[in-house]
Amino acid sequence: MKTNLVIGIDCSTTSSKAIAWDMQGNLIAEGRSSLFIQTPRSSWYEQRAESWWEATCEALKQVVDHIDARQIAGLSIAHQRETFVPVDQSCLPMRNALLWMDQRAGPLLPHLETVLNKDNFHTVTGKPLTANLTICKIDWLHKYEPSIFTNVYKYLDVHAYLIFRLTGLYRTGWGCADPTGLFDMLLNDWSLEILAKIGIRKDQLPEAFPPGEVIGEITRDASLACHLPEGLPVVTGLGDGQATGLGANISQPGDAYLSLGSSVVCGTFSDKYLTSNFFRTMYGGIPGTYMLESVTLAGGHTIQWLLEKFMARIPGSIDPDQNPLDQEILLEEGAKRIPPGSDGLILVPYWNSALDPYWDAAASGIVVGWRGIHGRLHLYRAILEGIAFEQRLHLEGVENILHAPIKQLITVGGGATNNLWCQIIADITGKPVIKTLHKESASLGAAILAAYGVGLFKHIQSAAQEMVKRTSISFQPDLERHAFYTRLFEGVYRHLYPSLRTYLKALSSLHTIEGNDNGSKPDL
Repeated sequence: MKTNLVIGIDCSTTSSKAIAWDMQGNLIAEGRSSLFIQTPRSSWYEQRAESWWEATCEALKQVVDHIDARQIAGLSIAHQRETFVPVDQSCLPMRNALLWMDQRAGPLLPHLETVLNKDNFHTVTGKPLTANLTICKIDWLHKYEPSIFTNVYKYLDVHAYLIFRLTGLYRTGWGCADPTGLFDMLLNDWSLEILAKIGIRKDQLPEAFPPGEVIGEITRDASLACHLPEGLPVVTGLGDGQATGLGANISQPGDAYLSLGSSVVCGTFSDKYLTSNFFRTMYGGIPGTYMLESVTLAGGHTIQWLLEKFMARIPGSIDPDQNPLDQEILLEEGAKRIPPGSDGLILVPYWNSALDPYWDAAASGIVVGWRGIHGRLHLYRAILEGIAFEQRLHLEGVENILHAPIKQLITVGGGATNNLWCQIIADITGKPVIKTLHKESASLGAAILAAYGVGLFKHIQSAAQEMVKRTSISFQPDLERHAFYTRLFEGVYRHLYPSLRTYLKALSSLHTIEGNDNGSKPDL
């Protein structure tokens, strides 16, 4: 039987998805299983690492129920980044995994900035030093869970943990290791200098390989657990952000993807290693390339905030039992009647702090220009415009470093279904916005690597060109609206946060309860 299918696994924060793809990028079968987040304290986020394997097995079994497993040529994995688990010599987790959004290490940052030399750290790892990186949370274990820190056999990212469960080998990918803040992107290996400064050894980390290499085969035990054929090749994957870029065929200069999810992530292709406060530098899906990644943490989350805080459980409001998607459709239709600029209301979307270009954990959102005429529809449109303004700020920073224009934005994620938002982004940024056919771009990116790794394509680029489909739906910038938004961006938006930054920090400090050394709040 011809092996003409590959599986892309996307083990994200809330679920593990497994999808079988053919060589034309058609989705043949899919399965998924939910993952649950534990929050033992405010700003602490954890998961059972075993649940990654359990959910992945369940998702794979659902796929195999709908296809002949003998058709599968190989698989690869995309995954949530910065999340990790310490394990013992039997690969048993020594505690819950610490998730990417966990902020418990925040109070340790000033010390780590000195110890690690934050400027050199940025140059070596491609990333500013932030509390969500694995390195900071390992330092937290050193200080607050020393018995675990002393006895850790391996620190495993999500990819490495799943690879071990599938193959019995401690291996991971460059694009899975680099989000940890422990990887030297100039040497393509773990940084011995950085490891020494936080007191861990290279042998406590998995061996790292370029994307698209066969790094193991499905063991008999794994075959019994997930119903895949024993001996099936397993190919190095990527973090979900980079896999999304590959799954949108971001593979040449001028290409950028825009993921409109709870966070808004933009990844721009680069064939050079560059660093800047305007982006995090990640490995691309093609060895020798990079993804310059900017992030607005509260993207679609800000829309959900509006739905939850202003449109539910209010007498006379939209029915709180109504589907949130239906509510958002009503908002979108209503906001089309609001003129560009939201009748003078403008918003800076720092609901969950700010990453690039300010890297300010104390940042908070701003809404200015309130008048009696404004209502929820104005606020909704201001959210869409504010996120688009922020994206323009990021794009201009990236273009200045690249010394080259970004030609178009390929949209993925749930927000890409919002036509009004896509048009606003096109009008504000001046970039055409084009939709992909599939929303599961991270899984497709992993599948592209699997197809290349097992020899179904000669090059990763050719696999991406063949398997990624874009729709005919595109949003072109309207020149008149772009000119208006440019005046608003240059005259107001660009200056808002820098002008108010000192005041907002002072306000934040007044509302903060002094915490314990480990970053938790005391019981009241």
